Amino acid sequence: MVEAMEYDVVVVGGGTAGLAAGMMLARSRRRVVVVDAGEPRNAPAAHLHGFLSRDGMSPAELLEVGRGEVVRYGGELLEGRVRDVERLEERGFRIWLASGGELTTRGVLVATGLRDELPEIPGLRVRWGMDVLHCPYCHGYEVRDAPIGVVGGDNRPFTMHQASLVRQWSADVVFFPNRITVDAEERERLTARGIRIVEGEVARLVVDDGRLSGVELADGQVVSRTAVFVGPRFVPHDELLTELGCEIGENGWVAADAMGRTSVPGVWAAGNVVAEGAQAINAAGAGSLAAIGLNHYLLAADVEQAVADHRVAGERFSRA
Repeated sequence: MVEAMEYDVVVVGGGTAGLAAGMMLARSRRRVVVVDAGEPRNAPAAHLHGFLSRDGMSPAELLEVGRGEVVRYGGELLEGRVRDVERLEERGFRIWLASGGELTTRGVLVATGLRDELPEIPGLRVRWGMDVLHCPYCHGYEVRDAPIGVVGGDNRPFTMHQASLVRQWSADVVFFPNRITVDAEERERLTARGIRIVEGEVARLVVDDGRLSGVELADGQVVSRTAVFVGPRFVPHDELLTELGCEIGENGWVAADAMGRTSVPGVWAAGNVVAEGAQAINAAGAGSLAAIGLNHYLLAADVEQAVADHRVAGERFSRA
């Protein structure tokens, strides 16, 4: 077992949000460690976009730079997975690692992200992040004016909105409702938008020479497409938060305020674990804000402790 180490903050998750938080806390001269299992959500993507000054950079490179910045300011990085977080009666938390080690800390910042659950359509997962996409703001420009398909999935509201939205990037958009029933009003809106609707269950994606070439329906019809957007079901990796008793909001996700504060004192959260729509640049900002909020929380405790120590010292002096 690794010897227990005490930190001001343990950041769980070393993606964009977690690293931004770790850097800000390290710059605030807090003793901070970022624990990361090395499974970033955006790993399949070759490039990230819409991130000012980092547009076109690979996700792996962004994280590599971020890790270097955390370490530069005195923060620590630990490769591993957090198994459990235990609240201590006296103060703070104990972090149990899957490897058997443990850490103790005054505060916890969870930035464990989410996973994308895709429709069970052959070819969809293997092309994910390449020519199967979900965010037009992240990748729409790169497939502008191409023949684009939008495939219906379990996330109906997201998919219906996505079909209309993608039309901004191409005049050739086909919507495959798949197993979604499109009502008359929705059909009219899509048609008016210039979007062709092709009914029928999607059987698979057709790939030729390592590139997407079409969408095949169950009846054998193949509609030529070179890019496909799909609406995943977003599932947050929030088990650590829920097991700590963090309140759940009306949307079914762990509730956190604008600074990332949860309902459990000393526990903050940032990025996709509490915000499904957060892009990389938003996640970085959320991590920074959460770090500032958590630092202020620790500052309040530091001041209280300093005042208590000062009073004790004063009493001792007066009795001397």
